[in-house]
Amino acid sequence: MNSTLIILSVIAGLVVGILIMVGYSKAGLNKSQQEAERILKDADSEAEARIKQAVLDGKTQAHDLRVEAEKDIKERKQEATNLENKLLRREDNLNFRDEALNQKEREINQKMQKVTNKLSSLDEKDKILQEQIDKQIEVLEGVAKMSSQDAKNELFAKVEKKMEHETIAYIKDKEDEAKATATEKAQSIIALAIERMAQTETQERTVSVVSLPGEEMKGRIIGREGRNIRCFEQATGVELNIDDTPDVITITCFNPVRREIARLSLEHLIRDGRIQPGRIEEVVKKYRKEVDREIQKAGEDAVFKLGIGKIDREIVKLIGTLKYRYSYGQNALQHSMEVAYLAGAMAAELGLNQQLAKRAGLLHDIGKALNIEQHDGSHVELGYKFCKKHGEKEIVLNAIQSHHGDVEPKFLTSHLVIAADTISAARPGARKESAQAYIDRLDNLEKIAKKHDGVQNAYAIQAGREIRVMVKPEVVDDITCVKLAREIRDEIEETLTYPGQIKVNVIRETRAQELAK
Repeated sequence: MNSTLIILSVIAGLVVGILIMVGYSKAGLNKSQQEAERILKDADSEAEARIKQAVLDGKTQAHDLRVEAEKDIKERKQEATNLENKLLRREDNLNFRDEALNQKEREINQKMQKVTNKLSSLDEKDKILQEQIDKQIEVLEGVAKMSSQDAKNELFAKVEKKMEHETIAYIKDKEDEAKATATEKAQSIIALAIERMAQTETQERTVSVVSLPGEEMKGRIIGREGRNIRCFEQATGVELNIDDTPDVITITCFNPVRREIARLSLEHLIRDGRIQPGRIEEVVKKYRKEVDREIQKAGEDAVFKLGIGKIDREIVKLIGTLKYRYSYGQNALQHSMEVAYLAGAMAAELGLNQQLAKRAGLLHDIGKALNIEQHDGSHVELGYKFCKKHGEKEIVLNAIQSHHGDVEPKFLTSHLVIAADTISAARPGARKESAQAYIDRLDNLEKIAKKHDGVQNAYAIQAGREIRVMVKPEVVDDITCVKLAREIRDEIEETLTYPGQIKVNVIRETRAQELAK
């Protein structure tokens, strides 16, 4: 019973709870619906307000755009109007200019017509004048019995002859004036007076000859299958020429130092008799050192004898190398020392630095000692670069550059070296040339003199150092003799190569002869 009551009570409680919950649910639902309706109403109001605002903004923006567009259109119309007005004004200007140009063209045409008429009139007058001139010339030619061309030629000939004599006389007067004032300019005139053109590039001897005790020695030098001669040539850098010449072997090499080493080595091997590859290399090495010592000693002796002070060791070695070089048979070291002595003596007479002049004279041909296998250029260029590299002074460098006329001499010392070089090379016995070359040079001297007008005969004397020219006195006068000597001198300098100087002596001799009976 109690259980039933409890169950019923629980059920009743559940029912009441459910009913209460349903009631609360309905009340919340109504409240939510009301809130939703309020939100929707607010949203509609806000949307309507925004739409109205958007419409208002759109109308305002459209109005602004319209105003701006109308303003832009108005400005463009104004610009178009201005441009049109400008074009119209320019067109008016062009029309005005065109009219002005047409007017000028008409005026020019009128002036051209007047000029053409005047030219035609002038041509007529020139034609009439020329006819009158021709008639006058015919009258004058008839009176003078000479054509106008003949008269012109005769006048020109007289003027030319008169000017020629005046020119030669003027030159002679200037030379006499220069000689009269020579004492006032002693240093420069003495130095320049003795200067002459330098000689051409020298030739070197390239052959040495070694005597043999017998013909069987040639076979020993050649060796089995030529091994000895190949070893010798490789060790020395020379070429051995073994031909049919009895008891002689020729050593050929353009380098005189290598040729000297080969000569000494070969002579030692011949005396020793032991000729084999090992012995050859040993002897060549020995004499290479000996020649190097000899070169150094020769350079030191030259510097000491001249007393030119301290000099770079490499330059001293090159000076010693000159001992083995020759030009036309003249030893290069001996020639350089002669030039140094002569330059020093002249410098002392002129009050210049004697030691510096000797130094320049000794080094003027130093480029000849450089190995042409390792350097390119003339001995002047090589000597200048080498001495400049080793710190020689500008006076010495200029003397080296200018002694063959490659550059202009800047110092009096350079002129002295040029003169000393010429004196040393040109002195009797200094250099030798072939007999045929000597004969050809004398013959060419006489041919150059004989081909000039008025020359009766010419003789090359003093071993080709003087050309004596005999002229016809009735053809060549005294003034023309001066001109003839100059012409022969210039032609000799341009066409011939010769050592030293050649004196041109033109002689005009008049003899009166009568026979008494």
